[in-house]
Amino acid sequence: MGRNELTDLLLPVIKEGSKEYASWKLLPQYPTLKYYVEILLDSPGFFVMFWNSVKITAGALAGTLLVGMPAAWGFAKFDFPGKNILFTLYIALMMMPFQVMLLGNYLVLDKFGLLDSLSGIILPAAFSTFPVFIMFRFFKGIPTALLEVARLDGAGELRLFFMIAIPLGSPGVISAIVLRFLEYWNLIEQPMAFLKTKKLWPLSLYLPNIGLEQAGSAFAASMVTLAPAILVFLAGQDYLEQGIVSTAVKE
Repeated sequence: MGRNELTDLLLPVIKEGSKEYASWKLLPQYPTLKYYVEILLDSPGFFVMFWNSVKITAGALAGTLLVGMPAAWGFAKFDFPGKNILFTLYIALMMMPFQVMLLGNYLVLDKFGLLDSLSGIILPAAFSTFPVFIMFRFFKGIPTALLEVARLDGAGELRLFFMIAIPLGSPGVISAIVLRFLEYWNLIEQPMAFLKTKKLWPLSLYLPNIGLEQAGSAFAASMVTLAPAILVFLAGQDYLEQGIVSTAVKE
């Protein structure tokens, strides 16, 4: 093999006429951390959007704990008028894709002045129905006899919730948290529809706007963005499997 042929084989860029295309190789020809340093230390736009993703995800998780968890416990262990109708409405809302609810969500957020703000993404997430459905399955499995014994010993409803419901239903709570994190860390449609100001964008909208001429930066940013999702998935994988199985079990 001649020198020119070897050079052509090792070129990282394939040229066709006046266009250039990045080629893919199993191992990099010149390993470097340059683009990671550029993303982590010299890209203020990346950090702004990184913290936007953190705020959106944290708000969704807080809503899961503060709103979804008590709602799931109430549906699982309390009887009240209209319970079945309300729970059926929850399931119906859970099954509707975002595109069906887009116009209604837009009009409601516009009415309350929440368009083009992170609150317009966080508040609907906090009252989402899907985590309620997952946690409901686990809370439903807690023996009623155990709760009755605790009530006879003088335990109030709040104590039952914090001392019995949450510990025994923790697999469902954790699986809901993992699913919510993965969903809202990679959220695209809601920010794209409701956020117009670029400085409010999350990372999920930052990455597609990196041009082909910045392929190295795009790959580094993708890896940094992917790392938290991988860590959360690995940490909660067992609970996540239990949550998925529970949603397929009929009562």
